[in-house]
Amino acid sequence: MDFANIVLLVAAVLVLAYSIAIYNGLITLKHNVRNAWSNIDVLLKQRHDELPKLVAVCKQYMQHEQSTLERVTAARAAVYAANERGDVAAVGASETDLRRTLGKLIALAESYPDLKADKQFAFLRERISTLENTIADRREYYNESVTLNNIRIEVFPDVIIARLFSFKPQRQLDFDQSELADVDVKALFN
Repeated sequence: MDFANIVLLVAAVLVLAYSIAIYNGLITLKHNVRNAWSNIDVLLKQRHDELPKLVAVCKQYMQHEQSTLERVTAARAAVYAANERGDVAAVGASETDLRRTLGKLIALAESYPDLKADKQFAFLRERISTLENTIADRREYYNESVTLNNIRIEVFPDVIIARLFSFKPQRQLDFDQSELADVDVKALFN
């Protein structure tokens, strides 16, 4: 074996090793995205289970607010359905609606002193609030994982391996722009 063949063999081995490293990195990112979504999914299901309890407690006190309670229930069902379909964009839109209706429910609850004093209501409100904050944290991690994945499958030379093995970009979990706007506190008390 002459020197040229040895150089070509070494170069081929290096290219193969580099390609394997790229592939393994892309697989890691893909699984990070799945894992991040699974974390959100668990929290959504936990909140999904808590919301009917909150609505049931509120029904005892809020006889005149039936339409608000029904909107919370409908929004909850929409989030669940979108999540079951795996439609990240629909989950984001449904989440926006659910957060809006849940905020109205909590604001209305302020008008019912007996409800505010109910221990189960206080517990459920705190539990759901904690879940909301955790979902926001997990959403940030999920979106970061998606961004890393999407950048990696577009940069050279990773794009070659990504296309060769059909790696696809992932969708971020985005909420409506109104979620980012300042809350009109004055409107909540009118």
